[in-house]
Amino acid sequence: MSVFLEWKKAKRTGFLSVFFGGGILAAAVPALNMAFRSEMYVTQKGTPVYILLSANWQLMAMLNVLLVVVGACLLYHTEFADHAMQKMKSLPMRESAVFAGKAMLIFFMSIFILMMEAAAVVFCSYHWFQIGTGDWGELWKSFGYALLLMLPCIVLSLLIAEFCRNMWVSLGIGVICVFTATMLPANRFIFSLFPFAMPFQMFAGTDITLITRYICAVLAEMAVLALAEILSIRIRREFV
Repeated sequence: MSVFLEWKKAKRTGFLSVFFGGGILAAAVPALNMAFRSEMYVTQKGTPVYILLSANWQLMAMLNVLLVVVGACLLYHTEFADHAMQKMKSLPMRESAVFAGKAMLIFFMSIFILMMEAAAVVFCSYHWFQIGTGDWGELWKSFGYALLLMLPCIVLSLLIAEFCRNMWVSLGIGVICVFTATMLPANRFIFSLFPFAMPFQMFAGTDITLITRYICAVLAEMAVLALAEILSIRIRREFV
């Protein structure tokens, strides 16, 4: 129910337009890259999915994370602009339910943009490569893994937006976090655990042991962030 309410509120903002436009832009990355530089990739060894994601995933992932940051800022901007956060304290609706509704909405929109990107990879695979039946499993595992690694980023982006009444402050913090993530050493596991850096990781070509470690890290970070949300609600009710 809370997801439906958030959807109705989001339609009054630029939230849906941002995700639709950003999803198209991210999906266009591999297609444009192959259209202008296909000779660089068609002779490489490996599956089409691995070749395409290796060449394009860093930019696609950065766009995905930026969409999450902007989406979180827009969703909470409507609450602060209408003073809904203050009114909520006198209503039976719990703040945690509102937070969960916003998280689920961004989660579903993330599925949407990842499906657009997967469709673009499929198009490129058929147009410039010969995709085999075994490549389908790698494709869906890659994008399912990408969705999983986006979860801490979604929750942390919403936490930042929830704390900042000014949308531009939360957006600025989010953008700084994204570009910090792009500058962290990719080969250092501890740095890659930063929630804004995890979505840059790939499933294709990654050792199963490392994949398992990232999955465990996602579960741990989600537990910590959920606790942080509970504590933040209690603090706001006591002191704000």
